[in-house]
Amino acid sequence: MTFDLSFPLSRTFQDFAASGKAGGTILILCTLVSLVLANSPLGHSYLHFWHMPLAGLSIELWINDALMAVFFLLIGLELERELYNGELSDPKNALLPMLAAAGGIIVPALIHFSLNHGTSTQAGIGIPMATDIAFALGVLALLGSSVPASLKIFLTALAVMDDLGAIIVIALFYTAQLSIGYLAGALAVFVLLVVLNRFGRVMALTPYLLGGALMWFLMLKSGVHATIAGVLLAFAIPYSATRDDEKSPSHRLEHTLHKPVAFLILPIFALCNTGIVIGADWANSLLSSNSLGIILGLVLGKPIGIVLATLAAVMLGLSRLPTGLAWRHVIGAGLLGGIGFTMSIFITNLAYSGEADIVNASKMAILAASLSAALAGLGWLRFGRSSLTRTGA
Repeated sequence: MTFDLSFPLSRTFQDFAASGKAGGTILILCTLVSLVLANSPLGHSYLHFWHMPLAGLSIELWINDALMAVFFLLIGLELERELYNGELSDPKNALLPMLAAAGGIIVPALIHFSLNHGTSTQAGIGIPMATDIAFALGVLALLGSSVPASLKIFLTALAVMDDLGAIIVIALFYTAQLSIGYLAGALAVFVLLVVLNRFGRVMALTPYLLGGALMWFLMLKSGVHATIAGVLLAFAIPYSATRDDEKSPSHRLEHTLHKPVAFLILPIFALCNTGIVIGADWANSLLSSNSLGIILGLVLGKPIGIVLATLAAVMLGLSRLPTGLAWRHVIGAGLLGGIGFTMSIFITNLAYSGEADIVNASKMAILAASLSAALAGLGWLRFGRSSLTRTGA
C-alpha cells in the first residue's frame, strides 16, 4: 500500500506552499514587532489599542472572531480540496497522515493533561495539539530541493488533518453558554447553502458568501465559536473534482484567499495576539505546569506521537511510507509538527479567556516551543543522518 505520487503537484498546492514560505517570514517579523512594542514605553498604549471598542466588539474580538473566520474558511477549502482530489482523496493515501495526525494530537494532549489535571490550567489541554501549516511549510521551504516532494505532501496532509482535529476540539470543548435557537439558525443556513449547491446547482459565489456572513453572526450569538462558520461554509461551496478547475467556486475562492490570509489576516492576528509582556519572572513562568505542558507537548509530544503512529501503521501493514520518504524525513516532519503558533495561540485565547497572566505565559511558552521545534526540524532535515532505513517501500 503506497502513496501514488506520479501526478505533478497541483498549481493550487504550489501557490499554497509559496504563500506559506513568504507568509511565515512576515509572521515572524510581525511577532518581533509586537514583542518589541509590548515591552517598550509604548507598551500600555499598544496593548490597549487592541481592546478598544469597534461596532459593539473590541478590535481584538473582530480579529479573532471575524478575520480568523476567513482563515478557517481557507482551512476548510484546503481540507475539501485534499479530500476530493488531493492526498486524502484515496483512503490508502489518507490513512498514514490521518494516523500520524492522531498521534500528534493525542500524545501532546496527554502530556499537558498529566501535568495540569485537576488544576485551573487543565483547560489548556488543546493548546499543544495544533500545528501551524504556514510556519511548518515555510521552514520546510527553506530546505528547497534537498527534501523530497513526498515530504511536503505528507506534512501538508498531516497538518490539514491536525487542524481538523483542532477545529473539532474548539467546537466541542471551547464553547461558551450555548443558545440552541441561534445554533439551530446557523445550521439551518448551512443546510440551505448545501441545498443551493447540491440541488440548485448555484455556482455564483455571492449567495454563499452572504449566507456565510449570516451563519457567522448566528454562530457568534450561539456560543459556539464563530470561526466554525468558516469551516462549514467551505463545505457548502460547490467543488469540482477536476484538478485546478478554474470554474469551480471553491477553487476560485481558495486561490483568491491565499494571499490576503497569508499577508494580511495572519500578520494582523500576530500583531494583535503576540504582544507578550516579558516580566522579570519570565523564566519562572516557563517552568509552570501549564507552560511545561505546552512546551513539552509541542517539542517532544508532537514528534513522538507522529513518529510512533506512523511506525505503528507501517509495522501493522496498514500503510507504507510514500515513495522517496525515509524515516529521518518522518522524524523531521514530527519535529516541524511542534510549530504551534497561530492555532495554539488561538486556542489559548479560548481556554483562558479573561485570565491575562495565564494567557501571557502560555503565549510565551508557545513562542519558545515553536522556535525550538522549527530549529530542531530545520537542523535535523538539513544535517541529521539516521541509520533508520525506509520500511515497507
